[in-house]
Amino acid sequence: MEKLEGLPVTPFMDRDKDIRKVVQVLEQTAREILTLLQSVHQPSGFKEIPSKCQKARELFCTVRTHLGELKTKFPVDQYYRFHEHWRFVLQRLAFLAAFVVYLESESLVTREEVAQILGIEVVREKGFHLDVEDYLAGVLIMASELSRLAVNSVTAGDYSRPLRISNFINELDSGFRLLNLKNDPLRKRYDGLKYDVKKIEEVVYDLSIRGLSKELEAGGDK
Repeated sequence: MEKLEGLPVTPFMDRDKDIRKVVQVLEQTAREILTLLQSVHQPSGFKEIPSKCQKARELFCTVRTHLGELKTKFPVDQYYRFHEHWRFVLQRLAFLAAFVVYLESESLVTREEVAQILGIEVVREKGFHLDVEDYLAGVLIMASELSRLAVNSVTAGDYSRPLRISNFINELDSGFRLLNLKNDPLRKRYDGLKYDVKKIEEVVYDLSIRGLSKELEAGGDK
């Protein structure tokens, strides 16, 4: 039998290797989607949001294919035994799905919607699923992306978008305040949400000082 550092290769070692191969492909696709969506931060990017979201959804078809392959690499009842292998990339994919949905509709994606976009389950008993903490982590990563979008919106001359982002993030923050977060990494990510709220509030305050928010309100009343 083949040796690895003096130890025989076991089925579990082979399984780990197979899982890592699929995860690496998923990470590459996630980077492609992120690169695509990052372009919305450019001054001309706001006009391209619909087309960028459409292309991102096409790439999610590839994600579903690879996640379908990943499901076959381990026994269905051993999800959490191997969870650490794909936890990070699944959180990143949840973030990207949430960001696409926000850009399309300015609404908060549900866990069920993310699972549908990724082609996986919500209920643990049904097999490969989106763990609730991975979903929440993805949403929190999106909040950080939206704080950046608020700043870049002003640069692009879109003064109404930061106000809408501010309302959205404040509602998101209120929702997270109701949760009892026991997961340390998740709690640390939530601490980051507080800074995102503050950053966006500063953008909105700056618009207010410059009289731009008043102009928007006046324009909306006409």
